[in-house]
Amino acid sequence: MLFLASKSPRRRELLARLGVAFEVIDIDVPEQRIAGEDAPEYVLRVARDKARAGFAQGSNARALVLGSDTEVVLDDEVFGKPRDADDAAAMLGRLSGRTHQVISAVVLVHAQGEAHAVSYSDVAFAPLTREQIARYVESGEYEGKAGAYGIQGQAEALVERLGGSYSGVMGLPLYETGRLLAGFGLGPYADAGGLAR
Repeated sequence: MLFLASKSPRRRELLARLGVAFEVIDIDVPEQRIAGEDAPEYVLRVARDKARAGFAQGSNARALVLGSDTEVVLDDEVFGKPRDADDAAAMLGRLSGRTHQVISAVVLVHAQGEAHAVSYSDVAFAPLTREQIARYVESGEYEGKAGAYGIQGQAEALVERLGGSYSGVMGLPLYETGRLLAGFGLGPYADAGGLAR
């Protein structure tokens, strides 16, 4: 049985697109970067912590638990979820007119071990005026979203270019997730054998 260790409704929606049956485990793990930890290591570690915490909650030894984390990175600074509207506006102001990276990691934990994949996407924001930023922040879409935006909503109109995985920027890279699940006979790539475990 597949379990998704996540509170995110976006990840639930995305995972459902792969046509696999799953249940949700509501977990809460700290998302704090350790001194000296580079951004990709941090994102992968948080995804792994979520998957391991979910696996620890289960009682089924045959369970597969999927954990994921997505972060916005600019100049090696990880932009987490904004504290409030002012923090969101400050983040968007820094992203304005620049290209940032979105790192999305996926980890599958099972009784025999773990498998993982990481997606990297480049997102170029158009130059934003204070008024555009204020309107977006007023919409409330920034709440609970890394980098203070959700590409699947109004912020899509702020993106000039995207190189990489749209679903990864949303919060769960479907290609990478599908390939991992295929190694366990699940999902649309099951016949392709998935990635090496």
